Amino acid sequence: MKIAVTSKGRNLDSKVDPRFGRAAYILIIDTDTLEFEVVDNAKNANSFKGAGIQAAASISEKNAEVLLTGFCGPNAFKTLDTANVKVVSDVAGIVRDAVKNFNKGDISFTDAANVEGHW
Repeated sequence: MKIAVTSKGRNLDSKVDPRFGRAAYILIIDTDTLEFEVVDNAKNANSFKGAGIQAAASISEKNAEVLLTGFCGPNAFKTLDTANVKVVSDVAGIVRDAVKNFNKGDISFTDAANVEGHW
């Protein structure tokens, strides 16, 4: 399965970035092999508005089925939900550990945004 994890760095030993739309990077990870692709999210991170929606579109295009992140706003959550991407929020720590916890089933999917939108 492919999952997306927001990251402050370009590898599995990086810290999870708590921001979704404005995360530095998004790692698209194969949960079986731990092979991954780095998505540089600078364009979205520096955008005036719509960062979460654009980041959601990016991970949907990469065929990720799940997003692991710290915070996800309402517009991004709605976009992810429409694309059938499940969200796990309040994720912290190291990316590799977040994936390990996901593989063990030590996660809870969220059914709503956990931060207000930005205006």
